[in-house]
Amino acid sequence: MKHFVSGLALAVALGAPAFAQDGETKVIGVSIPAATHGWAGGMNYFAQAAVDRLEKTYPQLDFVLATASDPAKQVNDIEDMVATRNIDALVVLPFESEPLTGPVQNVKASGAWITVVDRGLSQEGIEDLYVAGDNPGFGRVAGEYMASALPEGGKIVVLRGIPTTIDNERVEGFQAAIEGKNIEILGMEHGDWNRDKAFTVMQDFLSKHPQIDAVWASDDDMAVGVLGAIEAAGRDDIKFVLGGAGMKEMIKRTMDGDAMIPANVTYPPAMIATAIEITAVGLVSQAPVSGDFIIGSVLVTPENAESYYYPDSPF
Repeated sequence: MKHFVSGLALAVALGAPAFAQDGETKVIGVSIPAATHGWAGGMNYFAQAAVDRLEKTYPQLDFVLATASDPAKQVNDIEDMVATRNIDALVVLPFESEPLTGPVQNVKASGAWITVVDRGLSQEGIEDLYVAGDNPGFGRVAGEYMASALPEGGKIVVLRGIPTTIDNERVEGFQAAIEGKNIEILGMEHGDWNRDKAFTVMQDFLSKHPQIDAVWASDDDMAVGVLGAIEAAGRDDIKFVLGGAGMKEMIKRTMDGDAMIPANVTYPPAMIATAIEITAVGLVSQAPVSGDFIIGSVLVTPENAESYYYPDSPF
């Protein structure tokens, strides 16, 4: 996986405390949402793979991995990690920001290292390390591709995700990239990162607009729903659908030269593995690992798709 490090990332905190090797076993807790959709399934896969690999690499580290189907379960998991395992560090991807902020702050107060992944907490400054994808960049890369693929301009429709700050950042980046490119957005609706909702939204777009040149689905699960609606309607005016996040089925289609899925934009669920690995390095060495680690969004094309194809991943 190719990473883009924003700012000083791994060297921003030379004066911050690092964990020296003292012969004692250190315990890292990892708390993540359960595999409720495709991206989260991929995240679970990469989290377990990272734990398995790092336990072999660092015998002085123990890991406790817990998945939660809702915020309350995640809070209970974290409290149990502190009470029964006395964790030295916590890697957490919050199910929701607000309910997890207080509990994670309590873990921080216990003296543990805090690594937050993807969805930030509702209060800044709690985490020692933040690892996430580049959401403005995700939208920008998608918009730049859309503009290059429609050099004469065209009419498009856009499916947004769940109404969140992350979604806003992506859409703003996309709109800025297509500004002045003679690309008209006919409609923009929330598909909630859900293929069934996206199918319904795309059906509505198709009934309203007799000519659509391309679709920014902005997510691979939504792209599946969009493609289903296009096929069901028998429409042949749509040149391509651009999803995102790197679902293996979509990457394979790009790799195979499918004209309807000519590209993708990465937002890798493997970022959880990056977060666990950096946290582990901080525990076993004097390496400074505080700050922000932002994983850049990469345009996937037939030329480089093989590098982003993980056939064993559930996503």
